[in-house]
Amino acid sequence: MIQSMTGFGKAAAELPNKKISVEIKSLNGKQLDLSTRVPTTYREKELEIRNKIVQIIERGKVDFYLTIEQTDATVSTKLNTGVIESYYRQIKETADKLNIDVPSDWFSVFVRLPEIVKTENVELDENEWMVVKDTIEEALTNLTAFRTQEGVMLENIFRLKIEQIYRLLSEVEIVHPERIEKIKIRITDGIKRLDCANYDENRLEQEMIYYIERLDVSEEIARLDNHLRYFLETMDTEKSPGRKLNFIAQEMGREINTLGSKSNHAEMQRIVVQMKDELEQIKEQILNVL
Repeated sequence: MIQSMTGFGKAAAELPNKKISVEIKSLNGKQLDLSTRVPTTYREKELEIRNKIVQIIERGKVDFYLTIEQTDATVSTKLNTGVIESYYRQIKETADKLNIDVPSDWFSVFVRLPEIVKTENVELDENEWMVVKDTIEEALTNLTAFRTQEGVMLENIFRLKIEQIYRLLSEVEIVHPERIEKIKIRITDGIKRLDCANYDENRLEQEMIYYIERLDVSEEIARLDNHLRYFLETMDTEKSPGRKLNFIAQEMGREINTLGSKSNHAEMQRIVVQMKDELEQIKEQILNVL
């Protein structure tokens, strides 16, 4: 079963003094492009978090958010009173020296100055980390479920489009013999209408056979049929078939293009255009397949 690269997973956990929230968002991409936002408290575990995500999400653009919401009055971020006092003295001394007024609203000045706020280092509690780790795994599980659900929709689209191309291919097989016969008649009638001397009928037959062989599409029909079967087989058996399905779709496009260039028949050209339309829709959706 295929998975989409587009997905979203979320999970949360309650601790005695804080709430942990994890969000993971993924979009399609050729390679893994992982962006993580982790609070300072869990920064030492960031590599472990990234390794866990990589195991589940093979490729795509991924945004990971781990946030903490304090639920009690205790905060680790405090005003740096020593720095504030130093700024206060320096500003007053400068004002006296330059004979200018001191600020009327000191705090509006202080909040714009660097190092006014200090964050106390809080050591990570291992029991707390186990809860966080379980929350991350839950979010990843929810993401996988979302991607699997989207994958089912993609699979249904692919099967429908492949079925349509099969139907159109059967129409080509019906038109093909009729098309060859019409080409023979057209060439023969054209020769008969020419006001010219006698011509070598054997040579004409040889040239006609050569020309018709160049327009024969039996091999293209057989190869396209094989590509359609291989597409369905890959979709059913491969774990992450996105890249391979893309390659198969390219090969299908080559055979359909050759059918169009060899068609020399209005009805067959119409069928080829419909095939290209169905294949283009497949290619658009393959970009989302893991």
